[in-house]
Formats: sequence, structure tokens, C-alpha cells
Amino acid sequence: MSNVTSSAGSVVVIGDALIDELRDDSGVRELVGGAALNVAVGLRRLGVATTLIAMVGDDEAGAHIREYLSDHGVRLISSEAPHGSSRAIVQRAANGEPQYVFNDAARQRSIRYSDEARAAIADAGLVAISCFPFDVSAEVDALVDALGDARVAVDPNPRTGMLSDRAEFVRGFERLAADAAIVKVGADDAAILYDGDLDALRVRLRDLGAAAVLATAGADGATIDTDAGVASAPIAQLPGAVIDTVGAGDATLAAVSEGLVAQSPTELGEWRALLSRAMDVAAATCRAEGGLLRTPESLADSGRGVNGS
Repeated sequence: MSNVTSSAGSVVVIGDALIDELRDDSGVRELVGGAALNVAVGLRRLGVATTLIAMVGDDEAGAHIREYLSDHGVRLISSEAPHGSSRAIVQRAANGEPQYVFNDAARQRSIRYSDEARAAIADAGLVAISCFPFDVSAEVDALVDALGDARVAVDPNPRTGMLSDRAEFVRGFERLAADAAIVKVGADDAAILYDGDLDALRVRLRDLGAAAVLATAGADGATIDTDAGVASAPIAQLPGAVIDTVGAGDATLAAVSEGLVAQSPTELGEWRALLSRAMDVAAATCRAEGGLLRTPESLADSGRGVNGS
């Protein structure tokens, strides 16, 4: 792996794709989702040619996932899914945060890399990895082998309902983070995987060798730590109420990844501008239900987007 800039403008995203089954007082709704899928679709909505490598079954749920990706112009390279497509039952806790219950397919997710997948990775300007089974050493070994010297962005995005071995997850995640062009971590990641100190985690990842670390702290905004210095930004204030924060982190990773392939920032001012734009995109995404990326410019058209298949 390398943090050297590639001239290619495409991105490959590796991770999860699933059906979110939302349950609340209004009933049950199904949306196509998954952190990696949200990042891939978000990148495409930002104008980046994008390929998603994920486990998708040959079942009804898989057909919906494929249709959704096709609707948004994202190329899918699917990995075999012996247990079918992944599904998450999503309910709101008393504090408003989503709680997830995953099916067997999600808990036993696995990705292997065909010749087509390896070629896409080799040609990409950036490979973004999100919600990957870092706690399975065979999965990490296969990923590292497929990546070669690719330029990598990593978001650990652990899900407690899929996490089988916390210490092994940290080992696998840090194996990728040590050579990454950028690592995105949030307050939830710090709480689930470490001791909850997000600033200390940011410093740890930089010390491991990550070229840049983006630390997101919810209402407290975000910080990006690079060789050029450290920049911070508050959450963006946009018109309209916050409807759903589920897709904020995925939108942030998509916006930062788009900036890395389009601009390749090196100066602190460039990183600060990239972070500010990512905060704007995250805030816009929170103005609608689901994980579909929105931009401040697109808010007026949010009701006419493709929200699920």
C-alpha cells in the first residue's frame, strides 16, 4: 500500500452492502444501505467514477441492491454470498440513536477478489474501505493481498452486532491504517474499539504511519491531522431540521475521498477547505432520511432523488 498520489480519478470502495429494515411507530420500511455502499453511491453523486466490491446475494434483497447501484451509476463487483444478502433491522433507542440487529449473512460476511476486482483496484486513484470484517484475519490477509500498492482510505466503522473479537478487529484495522493515505475515525469508533479518547486515537493513528487522520466528533465538529498541520471545523449550519444522522459519517468519507482524488491536498489551507466541504455535505445529508448523500446545492431537489429500490 502507498500514500503516493495516483493520477487516476476513480475510486473503488470495499465493504458492506445490505438492506436496512427500518422499524418505528410509523411501520416498517426497507432501504438499500450499508456504509460502503453509501460511500460508493455518495462518491458517484459527487461525480466520481466508482466501483463497489461487496458481498451481494442472488436473492430478492440482492436484486434490490443491484438495481439501486445501477440507478446511481455505481459499478458492482460482487463477492460470493453463500448465506444470501445482508440485512439489518434498525430501531431507534431512547436517545434517538439507531440500534442494529444483523442477520447471519451480515455477521458472516466475506469478500474475495476476482481478477476483475483486482484490476479495478489497480486502476483506481483511491480505494476506500468501510465496515470491513477486520476481526477475521483471513479477510484482512486477502484484502492486503488484493490492495497491492493502492492508495487507501480506511474507516473502521465497527458494528457491535457484527463484532466478534475486538482485539483482533483493532489489529486488523491498524494493519491497514498504518499505510493509509487517510483514516477516518469517529467518537463511536473510539468508544467501541479503544478507551473513548478520540484525540488520543487520532495521535495514535498518526504515530502508526497514517498520512492523515480525520476525527469526527458529532456535534463537536471534526479535526483533520496531516503533515501540513491540524485543522478543525464545526458542524455546518444549514437550513432545515436534522432528520437522520445515520449517513453523516459515510457522506463525510465520500466527500473527503472525492477531494483526495480531485485535488490531492498538501497545504493546510487545502486540507481545511476539504474538511469544511465535507462538513457541509454531512450536514446536508442529515436533512433527509437514509444514507443517500446530499449536498447543500441539492437540498432543494432532495425529494426527487432515488431513495431506495
